[in-house]
Amino acid sequence: MTSENYLNHPTFGLLYRICIVEENQELFTTLYAQRVFFIVSNSANGISFQPVTRADARLTIDTRIRVLRRNGQVLEYQQLQAMMQQNFPG
Repeated sequence: MTSENYLNHPTFGLLYRICIVEENQELFTTLYAQRVFFIVSNSANGISFQPVTRADARLTIDTRIRVLRRNGQVLEYQQLQAMMQQNFPG
């Protein structure tokens, strides 16, 4: 998570990458509102956008945070934890 990644969605415009979910899958949100979330998959067939609810996005981030903590990836863990607190207070 040392660099910012952006992707252009055909309808929602510029998306901002929040985190990697799995190999070839990442969680993105709309750049300005950060209210619409997508799991973006990259495969041989191209890029696909799967919309997810805010609750599912939060669960996805929680899962990623646990993986980072378990693997000892402290910097990425701290950055994602800070983003989580900023975007999902409470």
